[in-house]
Amino acid sequence: MKKQLTITALLIVLLAIGCSTKKKMAKDPLFGHTWELYYISGPKIAFEALYPKKIPQITFDKKTGKVMGNNGCNGYSADFTLEGDQLSFGEPGPTTMMYCGEGEQFFLRAMKDANRYEIDQDGNLNLYKGDAILMYFRKEGVQD
Repeated sequence: MKKQLTITALLIVLLAIGCSTKKKMAKDPLFGHTWELYYISGPKIAFEALYPKKIPQITFDKKTGKVMGNNGCNGYSADFTLEGDQLSFGEPGPTTMMYCGEGEQFFLRAMKDANRYEIDQDGNLNLYKGDAILMYFRKEGVQD
């Protein structure tokens, strides 16, 4: 009888841990994905012309408080601060020094200007400056 109670108690504990982990992951949709840029505000140049070789990407690492990815040309990493939906990025750390056109600068400037984020009803990451949209991202590999 003791053995059955022990097994039942263990199963209940494992079930509770499993449920709390799923809830926690659902509350942090920003993390655990690589986000791929889909739209950037500002440039009067076609998106495909800004990023002909690589589409910028961003990945948030909750443990280290760093964001990393590529800016359409070079790799980057930077610190980020998150308080509710308020978001800010530190200066990007050392990057490779290849020149690939203006897209890189537009991307880095938009990152620096961003002060708020949201995950919309379609699961996309949107970065804002106040109420103005700066960039839309989709989870890597998601198509129209």
